[in-house]
Amino acid sequence: MEAFWISLGAIFLAELGDKSQLMAMTFAARYKAWVVLTGITVATTVVHLGSVAIGGLIGDALPTTAISVVAGVAFLGFALWTLRGDELTEEESRKASRATRSALIAVTVAFFLSELGDKTMLATITLATSYGWVGTWIGSTVGMVAADALAILVGRLLGRNLPEKAVRYGAAAAFALFGVVMLVDALVLS
Repeated sequence: MEAFWISLGAIFLAELGDKSQLMAMTFAARYKAWVVLTGITVATTVVHLGSVAIGGLIGDALPTTAISVVAGVAFLGFALWTLRGDELTEEESRKASRATRSALIAVTVAFFLSELGDKTMLATITLATSYGWVGTWIGSTVGMVAADALAILVGRLLGRNLPEKAVRYGAAAAFALFGVVMLVDALVLS
């Protein structure tokens, strides 16, 4: 359960202000919310399964202290990445608004491709090096889907009046806190 809760929280925070949330809002303006959430869930489940497999292999191959130090530094990097922010490019926006035969396939493929190499994928790999893969996989998937569902809901309610800076700074602070705690645990408490 620890892996589940930590992964859920970390990935939920990582997803705040991410381009995936912008894609979710864009798709939700065109398609039904349940179709968008289903596509996000399918894509996230597959990407995060691959992520925990990679993280599990790395975790088995490296010493625990080294993993904790790298994870702590990675989370500090995620904090900086979050402060920098993500934007939906013109091309990504066109892809999201283009009509296709199947909305579910369009959403699933778009989210799958956008998550490859994204900070949530990298954070899931990082978490899987230290925690159980099943809890990390389920927690990271639920965290991402919940964050994107929130984006759809808030986007529909508030439109473009979202406090983007406050969300970005809060998520970055949480990542920095995770990073510092991991580094202190690895270097001081071990």
